[in-house]
Amino acid sequence: MLYSKKTPAQKRADFRAALASGELQRFPGAFNPLSARLIEQKGFEGVYISGAVLSADLGLPDIGLTTLTEVAGRAKQIARMTDLPAIVDADTGFGEPMNVARTVQEMEDAGLAGLHIEDQVNPKRCGHLDGKQVVDEQTALQRIRAAVDSRRDENFLIMARTDIRAVEGLDAAIDRIKKLVDAGADAIFPEAMRDLSEFEAVRAAVDVPLLANMTEFGKSDLFTVEQLADIGMNLVIWPVSLLRLAMGAAGRGLDELISSGSLEPKLGEMQHRADLYELIDYEGYNRFDSGIFNFTVEK
Repeated sequence: MLYSKKTPAQKRADFRAALASGELQRFPGAFNPLSARLIEQKGFEGVYISGAVLSADLGLPDIGLTTLTEVAGRAKQIARMTDLPAIVDADTGFGEPMNVARTVQEMEDAGLAGLHIEDQVNPKRCGHLDGKQVVDEQTALQRIRAAVDSRRDENFLIMARTDIRAVEGLDAAIDRIKKLVDAGADAIFPEAMRDLSEFEAVRAAVDVPLLANMTEFGKSDLFTVEQLADIGMNLVIWPVSLLRLAMGAAGRGLDELISSGSLEPKLGEMQHRADLYELIDYEGYNRFDSGIFNFTVEK
């Protein structure tokens, strides 16, 4: 009932242990708190919270328009709904190094298990669009050092994302990745890798957990969990997939209303009321009402 039974500290410790296990951790992207609970129900290892999804949820493009307050608030709502660890896309850290430090502590307070900070110029662009720009090496390293120095829970994961592959090539990406690890990054998110060989090259270069982004309609091929596990990846995210599926289904439903005036033909595609009630633990709330809330005062 209500929120997660695990404390944020427990989730972070469990997440660190899972990363150390060598098993690939699957983190679908949640577009709201209820979808996070569904991800847990289906047996995945964690929940990813995408900046692109949070922007889209507000009807905005993913170009750095969201604020720290908006992202931390929504991330808290999602993370507290599941016992799974949740990691959040913190874009460029919402400002200069001191802002990055505040971002880390806000996300700790929001109950996240970790975040990633990227090396794009602010305002940033979606990682799989052309025309990106990255900051100089010193600025990229300062962001990560600020993030590492400011965290209060040593298990809170600081991941460095680099977008330099699409700007300067793979060799430049590997060089920057090594320096980001030296700056204290616990894990690396190499964005927009072209193929498995590029992931393998990054894997050979550093000995920290690596994340693979399997976003649709982007620069990377959509590799399977087995393919990524075989080359030693530690995390895989599908950041916008559930939102795309949900919006696609919503669009088709609206088209059905326009064409036939009824959604009866779509009933088989909908989540049943009983499944929704099970997911939100309606029975647990009912037990609470019956056993605790509903009482009479003896006279």
